[in-house]
Amino acid sequence: MRIGIIGLGKIGSLHLKVCRQIKGIKKLYLVDIDKSKLLNYPYPTFSDYRKLKDLVDGVIIATPTSTHFPIASFFLKSRMPVLVEKPLTPTLKEARSLVRLAKERRTLLFVGHVERYNAAYISIRKLIKSPRFIECHRLSSYPYRSLDISVVLDLMIHDLDIILDITKDKVKKIEAIGVDVLSPSIDIANVRLTFEKGCVANITASRISKERIRKFRVFSHNTYISLDYANQIAEIYQKKDKTIQKKILKVKKQQPLERELREFVTLVKKKRNPLIFATKAKNALELALKIQKVIEKNI
Repeated sequence: MRIGIIGLGKIGSLHLKVCRQIKGIKKLYLVDIDKSKLLNYPYPTFSDYRKLKDLVDGVIIATPTSTHFPIASFFLKSRMPVLVEKPLTPTLKEARSLVRLAKERRTLLFVGHVERYNAAYISIRKLIKSPRFIECHRLSSYPYRSLDISVVLDLMIHDLDIILDITKDKVKKIEAIGVDVLSPSIDIANVRLTFEKGCVANITASRISKERIRKFRVFSHNTYISLDYANQIAEIYQKKDKTIQKKILKVKKQQPLERELREFVTLVKKKRNPLIFATKAKNALELALKIQKVIEKNI
């Protein structure tokens, strides 16, 4: 397996670190327009991503969001399997175009929504039945990266992806506010989503917090599930007669990015190209852009 990594910023460097640990990957090729980032690596390096076309079996795109569409399009047209970091693209039009292209070329378009691979989420996913209220907090310190997109597309989209996965319902109403504090785009945002079947989700995302918090809570009839993504801890509280019983679920901790990359490598090896990854990513992006539009109207 030969893999190309395009973009050696913070996220691309994490991909490289994990790829080095995956035995199925025999050779790595690195690409970045900043040649200084390519120094001191024992791998072939390029400043032009197009040089990878005939050298690799799959590519990982970890460049700024604004560049995802042209790079992913180039490789999909060549029937090259692609893993592109979230968000898929900055616009819904581009996302739909990539999904359509992947379908036409029967080529894998895998999108890096890494929380799907968090061991704590995997442990509780099938336990969630008919959610009534969902509460999410995703807070980070100022990243000095991904400032070409808002906090909605940078951080909140993780939780939107998970919420759509567990509710399997359409959004009926969006109420949202946000503020641009340190960057030209939205740095802190809060949204209240009402779904057609009655579930309500309250989501807060911030990239100007002192603390790093990744909490997700789901309430349903007689059951409350608490999830800590950062520490991979899952707890379930259930009403039994007149008491509430707490159970800490057994979670076999593993780096989510490693799980994600192993699945990508497996799909490339087996030449499988399920469209579900790209479709779910497009749906999460569509919701994120609607939320962003509501916020921008209120600023």
